[in-house]
Amino acid sequence: MLTQILATMLPVFLIASCGALYGRFRSPDIQGLNTLNMELFVPLLVFGVLADQQAPLQDYAWLALAGVAIVLGSGLILWPLARLLKLDVKTFLPPMMFNNSGNMGIPVIVFAFGEAALPAAVVLFIVEMLLHFTVGLHMLNPHAPLRHLLRIPVVLASLAGLTLNLSGLALPDWLLESINMLGGVCIPLMLFTLGVRMLDVDFSDWKLGLLGAIACPASGLLLAWPFVVALDLPGLQLAALWVFAALPPAVLNYMVAEQYRQEPHRVASLVLIGNLGSLAVLPVTLGLVFASPLLQP
Repeated sequence: MLTQILATMLPVFLIASCGALYGRFRSPDIQGLNTLNMELFVPLLVFGVLADQQAPLQDYAWLALAGVAIVLGSGLILWPLARLLKLDVKTFLPPMMFNNSGNMGIPVIVFAFGEAALPAAVVLFIVEMLLHFTVGLHMLNPHAPLRHLLRIPVVLASLAGLTLNLSGLALPDWLLESINMLGGVCIPLMLFTLGVRMLDVDFSDWKLGLLGAIACPASGLLLAWPFVVALDLPGLQLAALWVFAALPPAVLNYMVAEQYRQEPHRVASLVLIGNLGSLAVLPVTLGLVFASPLLQP
C-alpha cells in the first residue's frame, strides 16, 4: 500500500521539480499560463468528468453533502486559529478548505479500493471544485456580486456538465475523448507552474506551511468522523470520504492566489509543504480505513 501511495504522489513532486528546473534557466509567463489553465483546461476537465456520466449523482447525495460539510466546516473550525495567530484568512483558509481531490484524491482512492470506488471519488472532486470556484472565489473578493461567479468558465462548465449528467444524454465518444484530452492538460500544467513559482518562495514561511500541513487534514478528519459513524453509506463511499478528509491543499489554491494576487508565495508554501506532509498522513489514514470494520469497502 505504501508503494502504491508513493507511486501516486511522487509524480506530483517530479513534475513540480521540472517546472523549478525550467524556471531556473528561463522566465516563463506564469500569469499567462495560469489564465489559460483556468479559462480553458480546468473547465474542460470538470465538464468531461461530469459529461461521461461516471458518477450517477442521484446515488451519491449524502456523500456529496458530507463533502460539502467537510470543505465548509474546515474553514469555520480554523477561522479562530487564523485570527488568533493573526494570519490573513484569505491566504490561510482557502488552502485548508479546498483539498487535492483531483490529481491526488482520485488516484489514491482508486489505487486503494479499485475501480468500483471511482464514482465516489469523482463526486467528491466535483463538490470540492464547485465550492472552490463559488465560495472560494467569493472569499477572495467578497465585494463582487455573486452573479459575477456565473461568468467564470469553471462554474459554467460545472453547471453544463451537471445538466448533461442529470439529463442522461451522452456525448459522442469522439467529442468526449477530445474534451478529456484537453482537460487532462490542466493537472501537469498546474504542477509545472507551481514548481516555477517555488523558486520565489520565501522559506521563512516554513512554519506557516507546517501549520497548514497539520491543520488541513486534522480539521477534515475531525469533521468526517460524525458522518462516517452516522450515515448509512456503502463501505466504498465511507472509505472515499475518509481519504477525502485527509487530503492536503489543492495545487489549484496556488493558481487562484496567483490570479487574485493573494500572497501566492505563502500559498505556494502551504501547498508544497502540505503535500509533502501527506506522505505521512495518507498511509496512516488508509491503515485506519482497512483496520476498521465500519469502513471496510
